[in-house]
Amino acid sequence: MNNKQFDKIKNGKGFIAALDQSGGSTPKALADYGVPEDAYSGEDEMFDRVHQMRTRIITSPAFDDRILGTILFEQTMDREIEGKYTADYLAEKGIAPFLKVDKGLADKENGVQLMKPIHDLDETLSRATERNIFGTKMRSVVHEPNPTGIKAVVDQQFEAAKKIMEAGLVPIIEPEVNIHSEDKEKSEEILKEEILQNLNSLAEDEHVMLKLSIPTKANAFKELVEHPHVVRVVALSGGYSRDEANEKLKENEGVIASFSRALVSDLSANQTDEEFNKSLDQAIEKIYDASVNKK
Repeated sequence: MNNKQFDKIKNGKGFIAALDQSGGSTPKALADYGVPEDAYSGEDEMFDRVHQMRTRIITSPAFDDRILGTILFEQTMDREIEGKYTADYLAEKGIAPFLKVDKGLADKENGVQLMKPIHDLDETLSRATERNIFGTKMRSVVHEPNPTGIKAVVDQQFEAAKKIMEAGLVPIIEPEVNIHSEDKEKSEEILKEEILQNLNSLAEDEHVMLKLSIPTKANAFKELVEHPHVVRVVALSGGYSRDEANEKLKENEGVIASFSRALVSDLSANQTDEEFNKSLDQAIEKIYDASVNKK
């Protein structure tokens, strides 16, 4: 583990940028960026175009020390930026690199979507270590306050997290609660208790991060924020607009952002570099402010 990066993630002022759109969500991410599907041919060209987008973001002067860490897609880890592997380029900017390791969501069952099996996790972790990755991220989704389903989600996440910690990386556990689901607050209460049970069973030297939907009730996750085995609690925007997500985030002490769409929504391939950098800087500043300045 990189102790310098660990200290910055745990104690630094800023937020985590999520640039980990994968195969299924890449066409929409590119379309939102102003690159329609007829602008490229086949998967290889698609991933070339999305890497160009991510490179433009990461190399922007606006992408600075307000960013504590960045979550990457697996192909991004294996690609280069200005002659350096992406993780090494980020590290030189003082930004900790994380890797999305899940393979997407299984079908809904018991009110939740578990992760699909990660059959190559050991191999991925080995490659991540070679590429100087600091941590990982895995996503599940909770749709209903079903205790059986929520327990399955959390148990699956922590089972994978154990392997990730053994490999010397810091896992981000992301059991997202659908912001449009009924009884969202009840789901959050059950989720918190399941997470606490798993956190309390960790060994003294085991640490995780949590990426959670912004809770319905402000500071509902305070126990998680203050838990000794939690490096940091970060929030996903979850479909909220940037302004709405920022306002809700400000109400939660100790929680910082890990936004994706809310970070890049104003960016376009058709912008000049000046326009692009200005838009990105404004987005970063607003998210940074919501992460470090609380109500």
